Amino acid sequence: MPQQIKIINSLGKEEPFSERKVLRSLKRAGANHRIAASVLNRVQARLFDKITTSEIFKIVRQELNKEQPVSALRFNLKQAMRNLGPDGFSFEKYVKQILEEYGFSVDIDRYISGRCMSYETDIIAENDKLIYFGECKYRNQPGERIDLGVCMKLFAASTDACPIHFKNEIKAGKKVIPLIVTNAKFTNQAIKYCECQGIKLLGWNYPKGNGLEKMVENKQLYPITILPSFKQYMNQPFGGAGVMLAKQLVNIKNINNFSKKVGLPLSSVISLSREAKMLLESDIPIVKN
Repeated sequence: MPQQIKIINSLGKEEPFSERKVLRSLKRAGANHRIAASVLNRVQARLFDKITTSEIFKIVRQELNKEQPVSALRFNLKQAMRNLGPDGFSFEKYVKQILEEYGFSVDIDRYISGRCMSYETDIIAENDKLIYFGECKYRNQPGERIDLGVCMKLFAASTDACPIHFKNEIKAGKKVIPLIVTNAKFTNQAIKYCECQGIKLLGWNYPKGNGLEKMVENKQLYPITILPSFKQYMNQPFGGAGVMLAKQLVNIKNINNFSKKVGLPLSSVISLSREAKMLLESDIPIVKN
């Protein structure tokens, strides 16, 4: 492939095409070296100058699907999180279920009282040792970042509310830590500020090598939006039924009753259930970076 191929990244900036990034993403999705190299070769043949990263993503997924459909599903995780829309409430429910799988008791969409005023908070997650509270920031456009303003707003709220609202928990020895969870990335300023102020950040590949996508992959907490048969209009009925994870579909005992409950055709629910089973029961390993 000609070395002069330039791409337009998610921030709208020009940069060289990176074989390494594509191979890393393919292997993370479960493609072995042979499949990853084969897919990369076919992707390179379809590249053109100034192609966008979102267009490259679609090409990679198409080519990977020809070789290994299960890995193509996993490769689609980032877009699947974006599809938890159109508003951010479905993302809050999804984060709730992720944290519950990791042993937290979780409330969403709550108000907490401070010395000066009350604050709306998206999520409160508690276990035996600590409490996280803060914001779930859903983004549906490639390249969007969580900036410094979001972090400063949360720090101000935590300074006012933590000593009041969590007074008894603090006395009992629990740590209370502000938290921002996002399906996007953070600006460098946001990261620097939060490291200084003790705010925990959880986003795409942040913390490095242990981000939100890793939490999902480690316990197969894939959103139902990752399944090929899932349509955007299904967000509301599934969310209303508290079904946000693909693995929940596999565990449904009576699919006929469930399809009536959510008001969706039985054939659609069956297709989704089959896809979820294929995704979850695959013996193709996830590469641990």
